[in-house]
Amino acid sequence: MRRPIIAGNWKMHKGPDETIAFLDELLPRVSNIEDREVVIAPPFVSLITAARRLRGSRVKLSAQNCHWENRGAFTGEVSPSMLLEAGCTYVIIGHSERRQLFGETNQSVNRRVLGALAAGLIPILCIGENLEERKAKHTLAVVERQLRKSLEDVEADDAETLVVAYEPVWAIGTGISASAEQAQEVHFFIRQFFEKQYNKTLANSIKILYGGSVKEDNVDELMAQPDIDGTLVGGASLKAAEFERIVRFMEPNAS
Repeated sequence: MRRPIIAGNWKMHKGPDETIAFLDELLPRVSNIEDREVVIAPPFVSLITAARRLRGSRVKLSAQNCHWENRGAFTGEVSPSMLLEAGCTYVIIGHSERRQLFGETNQSVNRRVLGALAAGLIPILCIGENLEERKAKHTLAVVERQLRKSLEDVEADDAETLVVAYEPVWAIGTGISASAEQAQEVHFFIRQFFEKQYNKTLANSIKILYGGSVKEDNVDELMAQPDIDGTLVGGASLKAAEFERIVRFMEPNAS
């Protein structure tokens, strides 16, 4: 059984003070959850504050991006080793907003993945097609190309520590989510890719998350799919009660 991961990507929200207030509300709500992993990804300025508040809890910390080098003349960048020292377990790499707004390419994503793995961080590798590619029925070709290029020189031993997040670009921040069937089709394809690229054991164990307008009213259906192992949540992760409901997907008493 693959232990589900529910990760909240805060994007450019919540400075240190808001982070403390949010975690003071969230942690009592999720403190008794053991059968799934809860992850939050605050902005860089709030990571150390979050790490201190999370100490002793089961909730894990993720950054939203990283450079591929551990040190050097890279003004404005943050290295994998710095994130590890700050208390991060995970780092999101290749999010569509990074690709669309800040010039990320499959090649730069690959460098970041390799750098994160070398430092001991777990990359959450984001992939997904835009609306034009979906309409042209190029989704699987786009996903395969992104995976292949983003994972160049990643050996099986490292690949098995990865988390993949399928995020159709047309569903991010739009309020429109892929249907459970659409998401499952792509997740199954991703699992097949890992079997062909690496091996069946790795394919069966790798965790594949869905991201793209995940909300209280669609999380249960998404998580009922056999190849969806969790969610990467955007706006719905900014409110403790809503995020708790998503974390508690398919629980009988979840409201």
